[in-house]
Amino acid sequence: MREAFGETFDVEPGYLNTASIGVPPASAAVAVAEAVSRWSRGLDTAADFDASVASARAAFADLVGVPSERIASGATVSQLVGLVAAGVPDGSRVLVAENEFTSVTFPFAAQADRGVRVAEAELTELAERAGEYDVVAVSAVQSGDGRVVDLDGLRRAARTHGTRVLLDVSQAAGWMPLRLDWADWVVGAAYKWLLSPRGAAWLAVHPDTAELRPNSANWYAGEHPWDSIYGLPLRLAGNARALDLSPVWFAQVGASVAMSRLAGLDMTEVHGHCVGLADAFRAALGMPAAGSAIVAVDAPDAVSRLAEAGVRCSARAGRARLAFHLHNTADDVDTAVRAVRTA
Repeated sequence: MREAFGETFDVEPGYLNTASIGVPPASAAVAVAEAVSRWSRGLDTAADFDASVASARAAFADLVGVPSERIASGATVSQLVGLVAAGVPDGSRVLVAENEFTSVTFPFAAQADRGVRVAEAELTELAERAGEYDVVAVSAVQSGDGRVVDLDGLRRAARTHGTRVLLDVSQAAGWMPLRLDWADWVVGAAYKWLLSPRGAAWLAVHPDTAELRPNSANWYAGEHPWDSIYGLPLRLAGNARALDLSPVWFAQVGASVAMSRLAGLDMTEVHGHCVGLADAFRAALGMPAAGSAIVAVDAPDAVSRLAEAGVRCSARAGRARLAFHLHNTADDVDTAVRAVRTA
């Protein structure tokens, strides 16, 4: 058990794989276990989960700096990006980062029959080239190597050129202080840095952005969900909830607890902790500081060496990817450094 930021984590030393699967605080794990227990005894009704859905929505809003009425609740990043991609006009020009995570790029590429064209550029060139395109779609922090996009540059480009900006914060929200109320769309998944079960994701929609078509319109997206179960006419919510999916209950239960805890933390302090550990790891290996909680290591047999040392990480693009979050410590850094130095 580890204590960090007022929470207890039932995680073994050396877990540096949050960029793949976040480990929940014990309070969130208990909440999900209790929900499963109630389910097994037939004690809940569907409406009993509404409070968790609302709480998770509000926490995501706080973590990305966007009013909660702008937030739609879904299941996966690709599902929510798909709503955006399906809504861009025919012939739109979309710019993405080279080797971007495909949940961001594939939904736009799948619109090719409508003339939607997707081009790749080096991450550092996105802000400079944004004015040539209708939409820029990019992860705020790159999944493969942890590089951070120039958010200020994209904001200036959006203001100057009118380029629409979609940001995926799945590898950023939960450790990086964010204020993204300027972006057209902000999407994020629960199960990484937000320390929640898989099956929940959120989309923030700027009010000045063209209205998205609710292709998955359902009763839960109704203005009054429990009065929207049967019959016409269409009666969707008047805000971003019109894009909601019917919730994955246990994912929302866990997200409600884990994300509310995260949203209550000083994110500047969290950022300092996570990036401090990551940069200490980089420094020990002669790598420059990068201001990211994710580190990609290109060393022979690094993944297997780290595994032998008891370090959990992932292999991405031929490199070992390590991620430092709340529960990690300097001991984790030392263990990982020793393992990589022998690789």
